[in-house]
Amino acid sequence: MGWILMSERELHRIEVLSEVVERRRTLASAAIVLSLSVRQVQRIVRTFCVEGAPALRHRSRGRRSNNRIHDGVRELALQLVRERYADFGPTLAAEKLAEHGFTVSRETLRQWMTDAGIWSSRKKRRLQFHPPRLRRECYGELIQIDGSEHRWFEDRGPPCTLLVFIDDATSRLQQLLFVASESAFSYFDALEQYLTRHGRPVAFYSDKHSVFRVAKKDPEGGQGMTQFGRALSELSIEILCANSSQAKGRVERANRTLQDRLVKELRLAGISDMAAGNRFLDGFTERYNARFATSPARADDLHRPLNIDVHRLRDVLCKREQRYVGRQLAFSYERQRVILEANGVSRGLVGKYVDVYAFADGRFDVRWKGMTLPHTIFDKEQRVTHAAITESKRLNDVLAFIRERQDQLPPPRVKTNSEVIGYQKRGRKPPGRKGWVDQMVERQAAERASGAPSNAAAPGCDSKVSALPGDAPRRLSG
Repeated sequence: MGWILMSERELHRIEVLSEVVERRRTLASAAIVLSLSVRQVQRIVRTFCVEGAPALRHRSRGRRSNNRIHDGVRELALQLVRERYADFGPTLAAEKLAEHGFTVSRETLRQWMTDAGIWSSRKKRRLQFHPPRLRRECYGELIQIDGSEHRWFEDRGPPCTLLVFIDDATSRLQQLLFVASESAFSYFDALEQYLTRHGRPVAFYSDKHSVFRVAKKDPEGGQGMTQFGRALSELSIEILCANSSQAKGRVERANRTLQDRLVKELRLAGISDMAAGNRFLDGFTERYNARFATSPARADDLHRPLNIDVHRLRDVLCKREQRYVGRQLAFSYERQRVILEANGVSRGLVGKYVDVYAFADGRFDVRWKGMTLPHTIFDKEQRVTHAAITESKRLNDVLAFIRERQDQLPPPRVKTNSEVIGYQKRGRKPPGRKGWVDQMVERQAAERASGAPSNAAAPGCDSKVSALPGDAPRRLSG
């Protein structure tokens, strides 16, 4: 005889029944311990004495369930899932199978799909292996850039974004800058400081943010690049986009370290705003690099000199677009109407394109072949347009702008219904001839004041009326 598997409940039942058989426990006591009736305990004791302990095992153990779905139905359902719903989740796949006549619960289908290798649990999907990428060999060959939105000043100031430039070969922090949000102008400011200090690297490595990459496959204008990409192209710097956050793990891990160390350093220094924080970053960067930077595999520095004037660099690091000049010497830009001043040059620009330069400090220039054109701006009401598409990384900055604009507007005034329908209140009507009732009331009031009763009736009034309403019920004589 082989091994007999029994549960803890069944073993406990054997002990109690053995005590009953040996007369060390009564049937009533056993019924209380086993939570059974006395008659049921009698039946179990009888079976235990005849067949022994194996008789106490559950009779259905090891047998197929009576409600088990037939294997043919299971295979047919899995075949249908493989052919039509291979990329569906268990919940949606169960709904689609119900349309074909297969009524299967989502958990049963989840188990079937997992056993067949069609579906993997969320825990297993998280355990995907990303092959490591080796560091670049030379300093300045690849610079990873990213923005980290965080409460850098904790409760002492509003949340902001830290732009991080880190060298891939050495893990050196090349540039740090506190900004309100990730935008083209904020990256232009950080890039200008980087180029002034270190020169031009070979390439930048970023995520798929709209500042770096045009998401549309076939863009109509801009030569398929963003304003930041256009500026890097003019400076002969390449921009590469990572397919996942793990690919640029160097800067991601640096962000996590900065969110721990830099926040505490700012707290100890008592800094609570971006201006003071940017002045603090230079000293912090030197201490960070001394602690975490490594030596490159090769000693070559691939940074190239800038070789460009500062004023020329600012003309590159700006938003530059082309606009079509109409017959009225005007064009639209950012919900504004720009009107060129009429002169000998601007009159010949009708039907042509001019270059529009927008700088981070608010300056706005219109140029044609490098010549600045005088202009005026017809400023419409500046506000965030209704249902404007706003990226999550710029949401804080946009909401701050909205609050600022709303505080400047007067409080809203709700119109009344009369104002809505255009009703105008008219003057009072001129007093006309009084009716006989009003004349009678005035006459009786005068009689009471003088004490002399009068029986004269008002003009047009029936003399048979003996009293007024309110004094007594009306009575007719005769």
